Amino acid sequence: MRGLYGKAESACGGEGKAESASGTASATASSENRPPHPEGKAESASGTAAGTASSENRPPHPEGKAKPACGGGGAFTALITPMKASGAIDFEGYRKLVQFQIAEGIDGLLPIGTTGETPTLDEDEEEELIKITVSEAGGRIPVIAGAGSNSTKHAVKYCERAKRLGADAALVVTPYYNKPNDSGLIAHFSAVVEVGLPIIVYNIAGRTGRNIPTPLLAKIADIPGIAGVKEASGDINQMSEVLRTITLKKRARGKDFSVFSGDDGLTLPLLALGGIGVISVISNLVPRKVKSLVSLALAGNFAQAQKLHFELMPLVHAAFIETNPVPIKYALSLAGLPAGPTRLPLGELSPESKTIVEAAVRTLKANER
Repeated sequence: MRGLYGKAESACGGEGKAESASGTASATASSENRPPHPEGKAESASGTAAGTASSENRPPHPEGKAKPACGGGGAFTALITPMKASGAIDFEGYRKLVQFQIAEGIDGLLPIGTTGETPTLDEDEEEELIKITVSEAGGRIPVIAGAGSNSTKHAVKYCERAKRLGADAALVVTPYYNKPNDSGLIAHFSAVVEVGLPIIVYNIAGRTGRNIPTPLLAKIADIPGIAGVKEASGDINQMSEVLRTITLKKRARGKDFSVFSGDDGLTLPLLALGGIGVISVISNLVPRKVKSLVSLALAGNFAQAQKLHFELMPLVHAAFIETNPVPIKYALSLAGLPAGPTRLPLGELSPESKTIVEAAVRTLKANER
């Protein structure tokens, strides 16, 4: 998918003043401008990512790197944070995970999100994780750093940190526990965009206790510097309304509002409605497959995308059988990838859930034969 480096829009497809860490504003391509697969067809589900997301179709980064705009979409991985048995972060293991993701062709990375166990990370640990991700990405793929808080002052500080460390955008979750009213949410997101980094709104009522209804999201989307939303409401009707009443209207005005799926099981339906990608949990284990699914759908090859969707569903089910990221870390350990335990208060996976995760991983391996 092409990311156009224009002046009017942010690095993640939003409008207004927010700039990327390198100071270059970027625009996203609408679905009408997505290029076809170079051979006129999408690749098979077992192959590498197809057409629209291939590196050959991306314009060069302004500084000579093949770095797409965040708003170009695709498959982004919400990275886990591997731990040692002592509970200390396995930073070298984390570096290996980032390298694995890049080698497998992932379109973007998201460090220190909920999947990365940020509620239990110290700020110096978070900073080191961002540094490693940005360093290993090397400008080849975008990095969206988690920067949410239920304190606006702290969220602004975390966005400033993300910008200082070279992230291309920040993911800012709805403030949790204190459940702000509408005017408070508008003021909250108005404050974080002042940092000058493109902001992806993270709507996940199941964790925050506060859904952002579509009419309110439309007001937030009009704030210059708001680039899009990670939609994890679990409600495909709400996602459809976001695309119909916000994204399509903005595209008609030559703007954009990027909608990413925040639910692995709803990636394909959202893409069919006009979403541009997924911020995925299961791609920690299978980045190439998740990228292929997204690329196939964006190329219009829904028959092959559907096959891959169903192939991945046992893993999707297993990855959320208990609180994320407990199951996906266990799956990574089964595959021999750095993972380790979770920090308390997240405990060990139950024996029953381990059996389900093990079966899902075996099924994936069998499909590779």
